[in-house]
Amino acid sequence: MMGYTFISGATGGIGKAFSFECAKRGYSLFLTGRSEQKLIALKEQLQKVKDVDVQICACDLEKEQSIIDMIDFIDLKSLKFDRIINVAGVDTQKPFLEYDKEKVLMQIKVNSEATLSLTHALLKRREKEVEIITVSSMSGQTPMPYFAIYSATKAMLTNFFTALHYELKKEGVKVTTVIPGGVYTRPDIVEQIKGQGLWGKLSAKTPEYIAQKSLKKVRKNKVKFIPGFFNKFLNALMRIAPKKIVLNFIARRWKKERKDAF
Repeated sequence: MMGYTFISGATGGIGKAFSFECAKRGYSLFLTGRSEQKLIALKEQLQKVKDVDVQICACDLEKEQSIIDMIDFIDLKSLKFDRIINVAGVDTQKPFLEYDKEKVLMQIKVNSEATLSLTHALLKRREKEVEIITVSSMSGQTPMPYFAIYSATKAMLTNFFTALHYELKKEGVKVTTVIPGGVYTRPDIVEQIKGQGLWGKLSAKTPEYIAQKSLKKVRKNKVKFIPGFFNKFLNALMRIAPKKIVLNFIARRWKKERKDAF
């Protein structure tokens, strides 16, 4: 019996793209997100594409008890996993002093703590071989003034899953961290990409592109995957450019941007 593919943030743009791509490949799915209603609708859509087993469980990754309840649900059904796809995240963007304590902790809990906690729990419930895909961000490749918490949490994911790749490479576990630039998902993000002009257009990819390429990269056990030549170029440029120049540029670019959690 094949295991399940776990996808967090399944009802968002990237998570939904992964869900459809995995369904097309005939994978059994375990989908989670905050809204049970959206999960039910997604399950119905997926089963019209292909007759696959789709398990759903609403979970608020900000709340520890909600995660515990989901793991209990998994154990009740005796599910095992051969693929873990970590997509869920919070992308609040504003100056640090404009946060309240709850919003600071929420972004850290969802982006970092919950992702590691779930990965640990699911690896304890894995099949003999398993693939792990974690969606990080180009924002984590350098500190980002006015996007500091998001940037820091994504850097943490990149560093952690890169290390995990080498820890588990001889244990039948493949680990790939995906580091995209802009992705055409929510309307506000699409508008933000348009506002960046040519820079945004060259950097951005569709969710479907991210999902299709990522599934191919993890099959080859690639450590990191940066989608698109332009993003690879930017990553290389950030490595060699003086950090002061990079950070001053980012600060000027993002100083006036405000975006709260969805």
